[in-house]
Amino acid sequence: MASSHSSPPVPHPSNSDGKFKKEMEFSLKSIKTVMSLPDVCPKEPTGDSSSLCDSPSVIADQHRWTIYHSKVNLPAALNDPRLSKRESDFFTKTWGLDFVETEVMPSFYLPPITKEHFTTYQQDTTSRQKIHEKCKETCPLKDGLDRTIAPVVRSHDKSRTDLEQVPKIFLKSDFALEDPLTFSTVLPWSHFGGQHETGVKRARDGASSRLLQEKLSHYLDVVEVNIAHQISLRSDAFFHAMTSQHELQDYLTKTSQAVKMLREKIAQIDKVMCEGSLQILRLAVTRNNCVKIYNKLKLMATVHQTQPTVQLLLSTSEFVGALDLIATTQEVLQQELQAIHSFRHLGSQLCELERLIDKMMIADFSTYAHSDLNRPLEDEQILEEERLISLVFGLLRQRKLDFLDIYHEEMVIAAKNIIKQIVIETIAQMEEIDTEVVLKVSDDSRLTELELGRVANNIQELLYSASDVCHDRCVKFLMARAKDGFLEKLNSSEFVALSQTIEMFVQETEKICNRRSMSLRGALQSQANKFVNRFHEERKTKLGLLLDNERWKQAEVPPEFQDLVNSIEDGVISLPEKKATGPQERKPADFLAVDGEKYAVVGTVLLLIRIIFEYCQCVDDIPSITTDMLTRLADLLKHFNSRSCQLVLGAGALQVVGLKTITTKNLALASRCLQLIVHYIPIIRMHFEARLQPKQYNMLRHFDHITKDYNDHIAEILAKLVAIMDGLCDKTLSKYEVKAPVPSTCFRNICKQTSKMHEAIYDLLPPEQTQMLFLRINSSFKVHLKRQLTRLNVVNDGGPLHGLVASDLAFYTGNIQALKGLESLDINMTEIWEQKR
Repeated sequence: MASSHSSPPVPHPSNSDGKFKKEMEFSLKSIKTVMSLPDVCPKEPTGDSSSLCDSPSVIADQHRWTIYHSKVNLPAALNDPRLSKRESDFFTKTWGLDFVETEVMPSFYLPPITKEHFTTYQQDTTSRQKIHEKCKETCPLKDGLDRTIAPVVRSHDKSRTDLEQVPKIFLKSDFALEDPLTFSTVLPWSHFGGQHETGVKRARDGASSRLLQEKLSHYLDVVEVNIAHQISLRSDAFFHAMTSQHELQDYLTKTSQAVKMLREKIAQIDKVMCEGSLQILRLAVTRNNCVKIYNKLKLMATVHQTQPTVQLLLSTSEFVGALDLIATTQEVLQQELQAIHSFRHLGSQLCELERLIDKMMIADFSTYAHSDLNRPLEDEQILEEERLISLVFGLLRQRKLDFLDIYHEEMVIAAKNIIKQIVIETIAQMEEIDTEVVLKVSDDSRLTELELGRVANNIQELLYSASDVCHDRCVKFLMARAKDGFLEKLNSSEFVALSQTIEMFVQETEKICNRRSMSLRGALQSQANKFVNRFHEERKTKLGLLLDNERWKQAEVPPEFQDLVNSIEDGVISLPEKKATGPQERKPADFLAVDGEKYAVVGTVLLLIRIIFEYCQCVDDIPSITTDMLTRLADLLKHFNSRSCQLVLGAGALQVVGLKTITTKNLALASRCLQLIVHYIPIIRMHFEARLQPKQYNMLRHFDHITKDYNDHIAEILAKLVAIMDGLCDKTLSKYEVKAPVPSTCFRNICKQTSKMHEAIYDLLPPEQTQMLFLRINSSFKVHLKRQLTRLNVVNDGGPLHGLVASDLAFYTGNIQALKGLESLDINMTEIWEQKR
């Protein structure tokens, strides 16, 4: 069917004859102007731009709808089985291949109409409707209208009555005479007599058949009359449809001619423009396929010659070449010739041939070794060097490393034969035979330089074997002792000594043999991993026990711990040797001196510093465990931080140790201990960084995370100290009253508590931290005092109340600045007064 771009408009039937005639004339005119489709073949430009634009273009119109999109003929569209009934507007609607019946979208230019828009109209017409109904009841219809309607009604009733005479079976949609039940209902068998019936019965049946025929004829006449009546009622629409059908038929005829012409021209275009290019592409693909087949056949021919070629190589002792050829052929069979049925057994045959070559090489090497070791000592040249190289490389390629054992056995036999031969020759030269002399000659005979060289070579080979055997025996010994748990019972110094001993032994053997051995080192590494786990668990458990028994009081610093800290020079961490105690023992110190700064610490932190240094020293002793030690040390530092936070800030020490309360001194001491660990983290980081590979530097991020956690913990402790004084100031100043005597009780209590806190933390925290802490406490004090003064409505007006507050503030300021280290503390009290507007 034609699309909306090319189908002519067909007018709809209408009751208005004039309008219908005008629409028919317009449609006939539009139909008559339909011409054949234009030529789509490209034409030479004639200079007329309009003619060029009107003609279709294969390039420009490739995405537009063309006649090739029309693939549904008229009978198929009229007899569409998907439609429940015949469409009445078939010839007037717009059709196309992709036509889909959808609902019309509402216009965006019209407002939505709802029932509320008709409310006023319904209210106005309701009363009129009631009046109209009453008038219909009271006023009968006029006679003229009665006369007009009555014949139509009578005709309709008469037609219905006639149709009711026709049995319903003829009007069913599934009426089919081939159905036996339907056939017997319409044509009963009783009307058709048999061959042996009497004449009277035949006459009766004949009359019955004629009566049935007359009934059927009557039914046909009734139906035809009703059909004619219906056609007469709808004659205008019928003739209009017929007219449209004739016009459509003419248009389809012209369209068919245009399509035929277009297809002919397209066929010419296809022949001229497309067939040649497609043929070239087709030939190129065919050529590529032929080349591939040719290459495949060449490859198959080459593979087919594998076995004869292998036999030829074996005849010249080219074992390596034969094995390489077999391996290459196996690879080709598995990849490029996998689906070739004729080569299905070749792979297994090549495997058998490879095993045969292995046996041939071993037997040939044994023969060669026997021949080489049993030839005269005066022959210094290498016996069949090319054969030896082929055998050795072939055995190495097949991983047949036990050929050295064969040579070793032959070497021992040859050595025995050489010694025996020398003894025999020596005895044969002697005139008198003495048993003692014979024994002396068989100990005293000296080897020639050539023999010494050969012995030296054999000793070198045996040295390699001895080195490997020693390493293997050491590995087995380590594994056996490890199963008994002996290595796990060693302490750190013993395991380090064992590790150093093994490393020294391995280095000595490597120096002698000039080759590196990893078997013993690998076994030591596996044991070192177990040692690291035990090393870490022991110290972590020890640290946990120390923390659970720590009362968070300042501890004295023994001299050995001060020596331990002093041993760190230029970032190098090493455990100092224990010094012999002199006649005068050194006394413990109150503080730990680190880089000119004093640290007040608890006993647990001193032991933690030593444990940290043990981790670093262990890395120096056993470099292979650097990464494992780094992660374990990070875990230890995190454990100390979290556990100390639970015990001090979380008040866990009250239940664990039995402390009555967590004092400000406990908090300040915990903060100072954390600061000591933070001081050593960069040094520890540098120590591990110098022993890590560049690709392992990302593990150093653990120290960054630990530093952040420790600093956050320190900040929380300082905030807790400020919060203690903040709560005290809030509670005390909420009861403050501006009255004599001066200084007031509230200010005396605040100054007293401030002095106590200063006394508790002054010796523990450095001066700069003390000043920062009291600045924050002073700020909190001013906030609470300002709120209380505002509540009491005291202002800086120079009055009596202002004077009393000023006296209290002078007392407070004097007490704060009288404390050690706070003489220059900036205490600005102007902020407590409301600014005058």
